[in-house]
Amino acid sequence: MTDDPVDLDARRTATGQMAAAHRRHALRDFEAAQETLRRRQEELEAQLMAEPAETWPEAAVKAQYLIRLFARTGDAQDPRRRKLVERALGDIARLLEREEDAT
Repeated sequence: MTDDPVDLDARRTATGQMAAAHRRHALRDFEAAQETLRRRQEELEAQLMAEPAETWPEAAVKAQYLIRLFARTGDAQDPRRRKLVERALGDIARLLEREEDAT
């Protein structure tokens, strides 16, 4: 038994080495995209928490964000709750549109 690492790439064909390199690249790209998404989400949440809403449309945007976050959870996968989420988002969108039309 040896503690020396095995170089698996040396044992692969050229095609296998290219495929492994492609997978590694894809994983790095995915991880970078996830980090960018996390950073953007943190920035958005900081903006949403910066000040209290001063109008109903501002409050509605915050509520939509929170409802969408909840919709991604396991609790929201229940068919009844999914329907509630869809209807709540639809209600908010409809009322926001009505608010815009009134102004």
